Order: sequence, then structure tokens, then C-alpha cells
Amino acid sequence: MSVNFERAQLTDAPALVKVAVQAFHHDSVLYPQVAVGGPPGYDSVAFMRQKIREDICYKITDDDVIVGGIMIFKKSDEHYHLDLIFIAPAHHDRGIGTQAMHFIEAHLPATRWTLDTPIWAIRNIHFYEKLDYVKVGKIEEDDITLIMYEKHLTKSE
Repeated sequence: MSVNFERAQLTDAPALVKVAVQAFHHDSVLYPQVAVGGPPGYDSVAFMRQKIREDICYKITDDDVIVGGIMIFKKSDEHYHLDLIFIAPAHHDRGIGTQAMHFIEAHLPATRWTLDTPIWAIRNIHFYEKLDYVKVGKIEEDDITLIMYEKHLTKSE
């Protein structure tokens, strides 16, 4: 296993969408009460290309094959928001998500990170809390309750 994180290119969009669909559709296997689907635009190559052009987007590769993606909004110089992180189900439970979170926290200048996840996504909740993200609230969005998380980092010069 040789996991790498690289800025996504427009040509990566179809492969990223393929993995996003696999990852988000797998939620309906993990949580049978959840319908097949995902966040807005997760299954659109055009939307993925827009994210790559406008936001901070990384592809996660394992032996040069795209196995996941990370989409981040820069809210301010110190505040970044993790919009999406997804990993192909065949690559779950291998520490790739933890490596990805450590990568973005180390390589981007944010001292404040925020993110949200659906209230039913117990696996995600455990994952973020394991990484010291703290629940700061809940919001209703598109008929889904999202738990909001935050983490503060100290950056050394």
C-alpha cells in the first residue's frame, strides 16, 4: 500500500465521481434506513470539475489508483471547512481516512477546522471524535440533521 495525497486535476473528475458514488452509496449498506444517495452533486462530473476549479481538492491514491477524495472550502486565512471526504469502500479500515485528515491539517495553514456529518452516520461521528473534533451544534439542511464539528490547531512557525 502506497497512499498519496495530490491536488486533483480536472482530468481526475470522472474517477473521483466514480469513487464518491461508491462511497456514498455504501452508506445505505452501513445504515439500511438511509436511502441510496449522497450530498448535492456527488455523482456529477461537471460538479466535481467545478469543485476542483473553485475549492481545494485532493485525490487520494493507493498505488497510483484514485481511491478517495477530499474537498475543502477556505473560509478565511485561519479557517478551513472540510466539505467532503470519501474513500472507496474496498479501502475502508486501512487508516487512509486518518492519514488524509492528518495530511490536510499538516499541509494547510488553518488553525480552525470545521465540518459536518449526518446525525445517522455513526461511523463518521466516531471517526471525527477520535481525531479530536468537538461537536458544536446541529443544523437542518435539505431534510437532514447535520452535526457540526470544530477543531482548533496550534501552528508552529
